[in-house]
Amino acid sequence: MVTRRELGGLVAAGAVARPRGSSPPAAEPVPANEPTLARILRARKLRLAAFGEEEPYCYKDARSGQWSGFCVAMARDLAAELGVEAVVSEADWAGSATDLHTGKFDLAYSPGPTAQRAMFADFTRPLFHDAYAIVARKGMAAKSWGELNVPETLIAVDTGSMREEAARRFAGNAAITGFKTREEALLAVRSGRADCFVTTVLFALAALRKDPQSGDLVVPTPALRAAVCPAVPYDGDRRFRGVVEAWSEDHRSAGQIRAWIIAALAQLGIQPDHLPAEVSF
Repeated sequence: MVTRRELGGLVAAGAVARPRGSSPPAAEPVPANEPTLARILRARKLRLAAFGEEEPYCYKDARSGQWSGFCVAMARDLAAELGVEAVVSEADWAGSATDLHTGKFDLAYSPGPTAQRAMFADFTRPLFHDAYAIVARKGMAAKSWGELNVPETLIAVDTGSMREEAARRFAGNAAITGFKTREEALLAVRSGRADCFVTTVLFALAALRKDPQSGDLVVPTPALRAAVCPAVPYDGDRRFRGVVEAWSEDHRSAGQIRAWIIAALAQLGIQPDHLPAEVSF
């Protein structure tokens, strides 16, 4: 026989079965305008926006479906510190800031901070700085943005990315052609339909490691830095932004950000001495 005290304990633990035919208890309603951190802790999920084929930042294995890259490693560590699961889903460059604004994602590492994007997404301080670069066709002589910024230069870009924005900003007089993917842009360089592909150093190193015949890595002068800033949704209390910034500062000062980047590069066969001085982390 179950005593009154034992019955009370079972009820508190949720162990007493409902009468047959009875309805399950109603789910707690989602609060209106729920802050990002509160939603993450309630749902126990941190939703990361990832960009496919963006080695070494993030990339998806075609066979296993598993995501890798240092952005994924960082998001998983942050999620673990919050006691939640990191859920990685594919996003696109053009819509990433809007997706944060509408609540589709909680975090993105690579949209690139601009005034226009900052109207929709809340950017924290930079984690580190990559540098803008080009994958130039073999024999291309241009080594500066000024030399690239002429109508005769044929530039390939991946549409909607921060690399396209850089090309149009610093070499807007060139003939710029957008391609759906980075691979299509690189193919244009390999096939002679473009003189170069505007990208960043880490992307260029990964691409050239896969196919050294794509071209040569050039950091045009003057060297231009590309800030890598975590982006989160705007909300009323901005606590999640504070959490991300505190996590970033803690791991940056401990050298862990650098360690994740170096480990991701090593998986692609890229050693630290391959990095130009313009990349700083």
